[in-house]
Amino acid sequence: MINRRIVLASRPAAEARLDNFRLEEVPLPALEDGHVLVRHHWLSLDPYMRMRMNDTKSYAVPQAIGAAMVGGTAGEVVESRHERFQPGDTVVGSGGWQEYSVVDARQSGAPRKVDASVIPLSAYLGAVGMPGVTAWVGLTQIIQPKAGETVVVSAASGAVGSAVGQLARARGCRAVGIAGGADKCAYVVDTLGFDACIDYKAQRDFASLAAALDDAAPKGVDGDFENVGGMILDVVMSRMNAFGRIALCGMISGYDGAPIPLARPALLLTQRLKLQGFIVSEHMASWPEALKELGGLVASGQLKYRESIAVGIENAPEAFLGLLKGRNFGKQLVKLM
Repeated sequence: MINRRIVLASRPAAEARLDNFRLEEVPLPALEDGHVLVRHHWLSLDPYMRMRMNDTKSYAVPQAIGAAMVGGTAGEVVESRHERFQPGDTVVGSGGWQEYSVVDARQSGAPRKVDASVIPLSAYLGAVGMPGVTAWVGLTQIIQPKAGETVVVSAASGAVGSAVGQLARARGCRAVGIAGGADKCAYVVDTLGFDACIDYKAQRDFASLAAALDDAAPKGVDGDFENVGGMILDVVMSRMNAFGRIALCGMISGYDGAPIPLARPALLLTQRLKLQGFIVSEHMASWPEALKELGGLVASGQLKYRESIAVGIENAPEAFLGLLKGRNFGKQLVKLM
C-alpha cells in the first residue's frame, strides 16, 4: 500500500510559501504487534502549525525537515494488531498530513475511539476536539467569566473563537467578537448568537477600532480571549476594566516573524490585568469535562460550528496558507476520502 503525505521541505524565511512543502508517496510498513493502521478521513489545519515550521524555541519541538507535517486526524482503523482496536473503529489522533498512519496503540498519544453516529466525525477535530477544548479551557480556567460580564473574542468566526463566544453567552455574559469581513461578522451575530461583532477590516486604525469597541462593549471589557495580538490586543487592553483577564491563545499577527510589541504595557499594571498564555495540551485533566459539555452541546444543536473544506492531501498546503491569511470560514479541514 502507498501512503501519500505532505512533508516540510524547507523552513520559511519569513512568510510561509507553497515551496516549503513537498508531496511524497511512500510505502506503508508491515504492521507489528501492538500497532494499528488508520485510514484518515479528515485532516485538521490549525494556526499553531506555522510556529512549528520555525527552528526557534517554543512550547513544542520544531517540525522536522523531511517529515510529515504534524496535525490532528480523524479516520477509521483498517487493520489492527492490538486488542483494543478493531477494523471499522472510528478514531481521532495526531496522524499528521498523510492519508494513512501506523501507530503504536500501547504508547501515550494513541488514537482515541469516538462515536460518529451522533456527532459527525469531522467535529471531533473542531468543536468537540482540540479547538473546542482550547476555547473551554481559556474561558473557564483563565477568564473565569461571571454572569453580566463582557467577554471579547478575536478571530471570532474561527474554530476556537466561535466556541468561546457561545460558551460565554451560555454563562450569561455579553459576547463581543472581532472578525475580518462583514459576512463573517454577520455569521458571528446571526448564527452563533454573539451580542456584537466588529469588522477589523473596516476599522483599520487604533482610534476607529477603539470607537467600535466602545459601542459594542459600553461597560468595558472584563475578559479577552486573544487569538491575534498586535493592534487588536492593544485596543482591547485599552478598554479593559480593572482586574480584567486575558487568555492568550494565539498571536497569529506575528506568526510570519513580524514583531508584535505591546503599545501600552503599563495597562497591565494600572488596570491590574491578568494575562496568561496557555497551551491546551498542558491541561489534559480538563479534557473530559470539556468534551462532555462540548459533545452534549453539539449533539443537541446548541453549539453551532462551520467548516471550510479542501479536498485531497495535495491541496493541504494551499488551504493552510489560506488559513494564515484568514481566507477560511470556520474550522479548516482537508477531506481525504
